[in-house]
Amino acid sequence: MTDTTTAVEAPGEQITFSEPLQHVSAVLDGGVATITLSRPPVNAVDMATMREIGIAFSEVAVPADVRAVVFTAAGTKAFCAGADLRAFAGEQSVDLAGRIDEGRIARETFSAVRNCPVPVIAAVHGVAVGAGMALVSSCDVIVADATARLGATEINVGLLGAVSHLRKLVGEYRARQMFYTGELADAQELLRRGAIAQIVEPGDLLTAARQLAGTIAAKSPIGMRLAKESINRTEGLDVETAYRIEQDYTARLRTFTDSREAAAAFMEKREPRWTLG
Repeated sequence: MTDTTTAVEAPGEQITFSEPLQHVSAVLDGGVATITLSRPPVNAVDMATMREIGIAFSEVAVPADVRAVVFTAAGTKAFCAGADLRAFAGEQSVDLAGRIDEGRIARETFSAVRNCPVPVIAAVHGVAVGAGMALVSSCDVIVADATARLGATEINVGLLGAVSHLRKLVGEYRARQMFYTGELADAQELLRRGAIAQIVEPGDLLTAARQLAGTIAAKSPIGMRLAKESINRTEGLDVETAYRIEQDYTARLRTFTDSREAAAAFMEKREPRWTLG
């Protein structure tokens, strides 16, 4: 029996994209978009599904009323069990660029998640391995339930995976050990290492992720988009170079009305009224 249901379905209005998506859907509610991956039984991905994820994250935050995104997955067994090996074995890209560079779609998908203009909160349950782990690592914040386990198990199936994504979650030396052995890190270890924000009960996962997203969505939409871009541009840089870029982004934000409104609301002890200007 396949597992196709989530414990809690996200509320909201259906979001449409530039083309129909078979395994990815999205809804918008209160400024928070929830993107759901659904490819039973364990949300393993083929190239077509990876492309759908990329489309969703490239387009979801184009409207200004989208202020944060939750990335979740259907079922209770897995957030994403990595690449569908059976599908990939018989799959060939239809365009020449894809045939020359088979990894292009995966890279573009991870980049679309990472560079989504607004913060992305991953709501992770069950296993997230290989491509699933890389998708989670590409998000801004991770909320997990107690069943969550992440890793790069490609060595077990004759592949090599994304240790560059894994080291963001667990650090250099633990990532090397996990990459060589195919071991998984559970939610408690990830919490100790600061990779995830909180662990919740399985039935509370989507609610907790949406609550965090709602807190983010209440901030200045312009401020948050500039903050996201600033964080991404400074990742991995030395402190002096990074801080110089951050100062430039601060100066940009101060040209907007929202910056002055944030300061005024703080001093007047009231809720800010954002104008997107």
